[in-house]
Amino acid sequence: MQYEPIKRTLGRFFAGSLFLRKTLYFLLDLLLLRTWHVKKALRKIGRQFPGAAMVLDAGSGFGQYTWRMSRMNNKWMIKAIDINKEQIDDCNRFFEKTGLSDRVSFNTSDLTTLNDTDCYNIILSVDVMEHIEEDVRVFKNFYKSLKNNGILLISTPSDQGGSDVHGENEESFIDEHVRDGYSIKDITEKLLLAGFSSIEAVYTYGKPGNISWRLSMKYPIRMLNISYAFFLLLPFYYLIFYPVSVILNIFDLCLTHKTGTGLLVTARKQE
Repeated sequence: MQYEPIKRTLGRFFAGSLFLRKTLYFLLDLLLLRTWHVKKALRKIGRQFPGAAMVLDAGSGFGQYTWRMSRMNNKWMIKAIDINKEQIDDCNRFFEKTGLSDRVSFNTSDLTTLNDTDCYNIILSVDVMEHIEEDVRVFKNFYKSLKNNGILLISTPSDQGGSDVHGENEESFIDEHVRDGYSIKDITEKLLLAGFSSIEAVYTYGKPGNISWRLSMKYPIRMLNISYAFFLLLPFYYLIFYPVSVILNIFDLCLTHKTGTGLLVTARKQE
């Protein structure tokens, strides 16, 4: 299943004006359960850095998390990087128009060659590590880039069906993934190897979240892979199914899950 072409189409459609871009961010906040979990975790981390802080959005995509963090604390300086130059250029244009470019910057960069040292208090990486083969190298780069007592926050699929893979012979729902997901043991060991401590990994997308994901993301993406004409039907589809997804998302956010298709991981640099 090709996800990136759909993302590019959405990005180009919503790139035209401030209103459209803000609408995109609003819709992503509503539709993506991972955003609900990341926002909750960021609020908790944000309380530890109430004043000035340096933040890295590592794999910024459409820039929705940079937008969220720029509004959480107007003293935070945020650097956002992504390997996709088209998305970086779009984000730079948007943040220039919003007047936030004095404390928010976007740069094209590869996380495997990230070479900052003791720069950031917070690093956020959402839906990135499943795309990178050399993950330990990236974790080591994150560790080097953080200041002492800095925090890394990762959201990524788990190996409990995170890429909609539930058996050895099944293929990932998203072709662009280089791994189907992490186990808690695997990602914890790799972060320890990179130097991190105080690692906490919890499952997201438990039973209610998994149902919500199918209704709000999987089935619409399958339809769009058949034909972009389904864009015309999506408002009617979500009018029916989104209220159900909201209820399921609330349960997923509030419950503790013994297993789940997503992982939310925090790790601290302590020297």
